[in-house]
Amino acid sequence: MQASVLVLNANFEPIHVCSTHRAISLILGGRASLVMNGRGEIRTVSRSYPLPSIIRLEKMVRRPRPRVRLTKREVLRRDAYTCQYCGQHTLSLTVDHVTPRHLGGQPTWENLVTACPACNHRKGGRTLEQAQMLLLRMPCEPPSSAEYLFGRHLKDNDDWRPFVSGW
Repeated sequence: MQASVLVLNANFEPIHVCSTHRAISLILGGRASLVMNGRGEIRTVSRSYPLPSIIRLEKMVRRPRPRVRLTKREVLRRDAYTCQYCGQHTLSLTVDHVTPRHLGGQPTWENLVTACPACNHRKGGRTLEQAQMLLLRMPCEPPSSAEYLFGRHLKDNDDWRPFVSGW
């Protein structure tokens, strides 16, 4: 009952991921309809209900364009869990400020990159020029597309792909 369910707006735009329990309550409450059943069904004494994979809201929900929140997890995801100085792919990555904080560097998408502990120690509290280091690619804010926002769920839910990659 805790499996992920993709929630589509009335115009089939992906807007949210919820639990199966929440999706069934939305369907039974008449606020959503089943789009795809890819998980079988749940049986009660008198009825059986499909376990939804994708649901669609009955009414259009107006909302602002989502933005990716600046967190360590999202910085690691944006940089593909790779050190942006040496290219090493490791599990023990840190987040480094390109322009150090004591020199006025702010915690923004354009100033944060992932770094392995060795490169982070080598750079220290210096700028790229002072440390004589180069970035593999310049950091920027990741796109707020549906494919990026819901992409981490696609490996477990391949049937979501047509709805997520079209937006």
